[in-house]
This record gives sequence, structure tokens and C-alpha cells, in this order.
Amino acid sequence: MAIRIVTICGSVRPGNYTAKALQLALDEFSRIPDVEVLPVYLESLDLPLPGLPAKNPAAIEQFQKSVGEATGVLLASPEYHGGISSPMKLAIDNLGFPSMLADKPVSLLGVAAGVIGAIKSTEQLRAICAHVGAIPLPMAVSVAKVQQLFDEEGNCLDPEMEKYIRRSARNLIDYIRDAICHKVSLEEVLRGEPGT
Repeated sequence: MAIRIVTICGSVRPGNYTAKALQLALDEFSRIPDVEVLPVYLESLDLPLPGLPAKNPAAIEQFQKSVGEATGVLLASPEYHGGISSPMKLAIDNLGFPSMLADKPVSLLGVAAGVIGAIKSTEQLRAICAHVGAIPLPMAVSVAKVQQLFDEEGNCLDPEMEKYIRRSARNLIDYIRDAICHKVSLEEVLRGEPGT
């Protein structure tokens, strides 16, 4: 069974550090067999504010469909003023009611310029995900002093931090394989479905 992952980058600033950190997670996903990944970059979606009509309804429907069909989701957000970015919140708000994140395991990756990292934003993101029925994984990855971690080409200058960031991908796959794939297999056995 192929595992489908959707990643959402919560920064739309050109050359942003969130995308650089997320690229390490995407590279980690690419190393794992039978994993399909769809990266979503919000600047291309033109998401509407809640209550306003979408300028491109087909794009929003496709966004919702992609998340709805995903086995798991990785949310990457910068920390702005002690919270998640407004593009990330807008993305979650555009995932419908009930949310397409419901019942999905969600890995959290936060980046911040400050020395304490993205602790506040990842906790806020965890609370929002839980509220909409998602399953936020226990260990959020919080990156401090992110502006010092990457060179102009997006290479991580700290090998230990690179391993830590990559864990945001690996933890999600491990959870899916341990908690979801076994559950599906057991259901197939109990139902007597072929191929089990």
C-alpha cells in the first residue's frame, strides 16, 4: 500500500526558511520506499478569507481533495509574533467543515529566528489540529535561529539539526506504518478480504 503524504508550507515569502527546512523533510520522504508526496505551496492557491468566495474554486477543491486522500500530513510553519503564520491558519480554514485533516496523523515542523525556537507556534498548531479532529504527533520539530542554519543554496550547516528536521518526515511514516497500516491489515483479516 502506497503511503500518500501532503506537506504544506506556511510561509509565502520568497526564499523563506520554512521552505528550506521543509525541503530536508521532503528529501527524507523521497528516500523511503512506497511513499508519494505532494508538496503544497500556498502562494499558488490564492486562498480566500473565511466567508468570502474563492477566486479559483477548482484549486481549493483540489487542495481539499488532496488532503482528504492523504494518509498523513506534514505542516511546516514559521513562528510570527508567538503564533503560527496567517497563511498556515488560512490553509487550515480552507480545508472544509468538517476538516479534511480529521483523522489524519499530522507531523509539525516549526521554524523561528529566536533562541527558543517555534515552541509557541507548534503548540498552537497542535491545538488547532486536535480541535479539527486531526492526530498531531507527540514530537513536534522546533527549529531555533533558523536564519543561521542554511546557506544561500538551502544547505543545512548543522548536521545534527539536519537529522532533527528530517525526523519530522520519518516520525510521520513510522507512525503511519505502526498505527495505521497494521490496523488496515487487521481489518482485512477480520473481514476475510483477499490478499491478506
